[in-house]
Amino acid sequence: MLLREKARILDADGIRRVVTRLAHEIVEQNQGTKDLILVGIRRRGVPLAERMQKMIEEFEKATVPIGILDITLYRDDLNTIADHPVVRTTEIPFDIEGKTLVLVDDVLYTGRTVRAALDAIMDIGRPGKIQLAVLIDRGHRELPIRADYVGKNVPTSSREVVSVRLLEMDGADEVLVKETDYDA
Repeated sequence: MLLREKARILDADGIRRVVTRLAHEIVEQNQGTKDLILVGIRRRGVPLAERMQKMIEEFEKATVPIGILDITLYRDDLNTIADHPVVRTTEIPFDIEGKTLVLVDDVLYTGRTVRAALDAIMDIGRPGKIQLAVLIDRGHRELPIRADYVGKNVPTSSREVVSVRLLEMDGADEVLVKETDYDA
C-alpha cells in the first residue's frame, strides 16, 4: 500500500503546545498531582507521557510517576499482525492501587488499543480511576471508548492514515495525514 502525504496537522511547535495543554488539563481536572500516575502505551505513547511528566514537573514542582505499558499480548488481532509479534516489557515499578492512572497514546482510532491497555492494566492492579489522554483523535470508533483529554480532533476517512512522528523515535516531531494512493 502506497501512501502520499495529504496534510501536515502539527509541526514540532504544535506538538509542544498540545502536550503542554494536555499536561495542564490533566493536573487541573485532577486538582493537582496527588495520587496521579502516567502510563504510556508502547510505542509513541511513551515519549508523549515522558514529555507530559516533564511539563507537570516544571509547573507543579512535583514528579508524577511514569510507567510503560506493552499491550502486544492483549491485542484482539494478534494473529493477524505478525507470525512472531515482538513483545516488549511493561514497566510499572510502583503500586497503581487506588491511584488516578492516565493512559497516554498518540492516536485514538477504533478503540481496540485502549481496550487492550485496560485489560493489561487490570491484570496489574486496580486503579481508583483510569483516564485517557491522546495526541490525536481521528474518529471511527468500533468500541464505546472516548478520550478524557484530546490534543486535536482530526476527522479522517477510512482511506487515510494518521502518522505521528516523534523526535525520540523518528528524528522529527510532526503529525501527518496520509492517503492511500490507489493510482499506483
